[in-house]
Amino acid sequence: MKKMLVLLLPLWMSAAWSQNVIYRCGNEYTNNVSQAKERGCKPVEGGHVTVIHGGSLPAATPAPAAAAPRGNAPAASSVQRARDSDARAILQDELAKSQERLAQLELEYNNGTPQRSALELRNPQGYIERTAELKAQIARVTSDIAGLRREIARLPAASSDAPSN
Repeated sequence: MKKMLVLLLPLWMSAAWSQNVIYRCGNEYTNNVSQAKERGCKPVEGGHVTVIHGGSLPAATPAPAAAAPRGNAPAASSVQRARDSDARAILQDELAKSQERLAQLELEYNNGTPQRSALELRNPQGYIERTAELKAQIARVTSDIAGLRREIARLPAASSDAPSN
C-alpha cells in the first residue's frame, strides 16, 4: 500500500498544481476551451494571470474645473482663492511655530556650549551627544523653515481685498 501511495503521489500533486490553459479574448480572459475557440481567443503563454471579478472599471470623471461651464469661472476662482488663502494661513502658522522652535533650540544650544546638567558633569559623553543632537535638530528645523518659505512663495499672491496676517 505504501508503494502504491508513493507512486500515485506525484500524479496527484501534478494534477493539483496544473492549471488549465488561459486564453485572452481582447481585454477578457477565459479558461473555457469551447468559449475560447468560438471567439478566436489566443492562449496566454508563461506567467500567471490574476482575474478580478466585478465587471468593468468606472469611466474616469473629468475634473470639476474642466467640467464647469465658463459662466461659473468667477465662482471657481473664488473657491480656489479661498483654498489658497487657507493654505497660506496654515503654512504661515507652521512657519511661525518652526521659527519659535528654532529660537528655543538656538537658546539651548548657546553657540555650541549648552548648559551642562548634573548628569552630564559626571558623564561627558552625554554632554557631547546632547550637543550633537541639538545641532542636528537646529539643522532640521532650519531646513523645515526653508521648505515652508518655498511653499509660501509658490502660492499665488494674496489678493488686496483679503486681510493679511
